[in-house]
Amino acid sequence: MVAGRVAAAAVVLVMSVPATAGKMADPICADRPGKGSATCTTPAGHFQFETGLADWSLTKSSGTRKSDLKLGETSVKYGVNDRLHFEVSFKPLVRQTSRSSAGHSTTSGFGDTTVKLKQQLTADGATFSAALYPYVKIPTASKRIGNGKVEVGVVVPLGLALGASAWSLSASPEIDLAADGDGPGYHAAMAQTLSLGFQATSALNLSVELWGAWDWDPSGITRQASVDGSAAYTLGSEWQFDAGANFGLNRDTADVEVFGGMSMRF
Repeated sequence: MVAGRVAAAAVVLVMSVPATAGKMADPICADRPGKGSATCTTPAGHFQFETGLADWSLTKSSGTRKSDLKLGETSVKYGVNDRLHFEVSFKPLVRQTSRSSAGHSTTSGFGDTTVKLKQQLTADGATFSAALYPYVKIPTASKRIGNGKVEVGVVVPLGLALGASAWSLSASPEIDLAADGDGPGYHAAMAQTLSLGFQATSALNLSVELWGAWDWDPSGITRQASVDGSAAYTLGSEWQFDAGANFGLNRDTADVEVFGGMSMRF
């Protein structure tokens, strides 16, 4: 309840900041569908909703089969000005299933909530673009699904247009302060996403990315890696539909993850 009140108070505070409605001549720019983050922000005075309609992953290891399903994972963004937006992300339904020779178990419920700010650091249309994207995770999930602890971090989205071609490069280095798995302390964690994008048509964008994450938990270091592919299709200038798949490259990463979603702004 306290976490929910904090999130609600933050929304009210940001919404009370005067904002002149920004222009929306450009097509919608979303952080979906890849694991990385775009450098763009939501136009001033406007809302943007980015929703994962369904996200399912499967991990097989040592005779155990684990699957995770997330439905309706949503980010609500509000443009404070044309270079800064406020964001709240939440997971209405998380369902975790485990099967092994020892039996079967299923856990489901509301997931954690994340509050974010994104500040664009470079001019619109620049060949090289950058942003600052700090966040705070609020533990709204039960301890069967989350760890029940506040965590913080920052992402630095970077983008590079490759001349006048349809190709682009992007990266999303991230550093986190994560809760220890076996005690009250905190430790460092890091993630990196490298993405190659191709604007196949004015409406269709294709991308392939390489993702890695490192978690230096005192109870055991975890390293994850995946190669991912996705497609995003814009309908008009205010709608985007997307789908993709991620493939794990080591034991600590889900073997496969498939997802689809949509984004809209108004």
